[in-house]
Amino acid sequence: MSKILSYEEKDTWIHRLSGVSKLIFFLLWCLTSMLTYDTRVLIVMVIFSLVIFKISKTEWKQVGAVFKMVMLFLSLNVIAIFLFSPNQGTHIYGTRTVLFHIAGPYDLTGEQLFYELNVIIKYFTVIPAVFMFLVTTNPSEFAASMNKVGISYNVGYAISIALRYIPDVQGEFTKIKHAQEARGIEMSGKASLISRIKNTASIIFPLIFSSMDRIDTVSNAMELRGYGKHKKRTWYAEKKLKRNDYLTIAFSVLFTVVALIITFADGNRFYNPFV
Repeated sequence: MSKILSYEEKDTWIHRLSGVSKLIFFLLWCLTSMLTYDTRVLIVMVIFSLVIFKISKTEWKQVGAVFKMVMLFLSLNVIAIFLFSPNQGTHIYGTRTVLFHIAGPYDLTGEQLFYELNVIIKYFTVIPAVFMFLVTTNPSEFAASMNKVGISYNVGYAISIALRYIPDVQGEFTKIKHAQEARGIEMSGKASLISRIKNTASIIFPLIFSSMDRIDTVSNAMELRGYGKHKKRTWYAEKKLKRNDYLTIAFSVLFTVVALIITFADGNRFYNPFV
């Protein structure tokens, strides 16, 4: 069974980076994506995200299932934006270019389409970065790196365990899914989309209960081993910051500053091609 969003050791320069430098890049990248609606900046970010995703040699089997779920969520989000705020684009850009009338208060405008295009692009700036971060970062090394820069080892260990148990939760999900299918509940592509969503939702509660049992087991094991007794601890897996790490951090900070300067150059974070 292939595992999604799980760390795999590979010989790429991204894998050789410290977890700290990758975390700083990821946080600044997400911050830039959230703050800007400048289409020019977002397109550059999408291109760069796809390039580093390719360089990381991430395989489709690791992210394919999650990507499909994200695309479903994105589609629903775009539809919801139009249903509840069909004139959001016109309010933002200050003009109204009606392409055609749909029904009632709903007009399809160029401004609304451009606004929702930016929303879609914003997702695609972050999704490859998330996948790259998860599949190229050793959880143990990441926790050690965070502790080295002054972050509490409790925080680092919590994140490490979360990353480590992603494939385990996926395995549990697959087991429950197969058990449901053995009982005659269709969850494959043969069923309708609504049926698949409904049947998949029925897995959530068993998955939550099994995860709670796992949490209890792990916490008891850590307590029996005296976890948290001392303020400091040593690490088996630790990676020092090297030249490429400092270059990555410098690039992340520089790109964020330049992107935000371009975004707010005219006092508005929305790039407006309609004026």
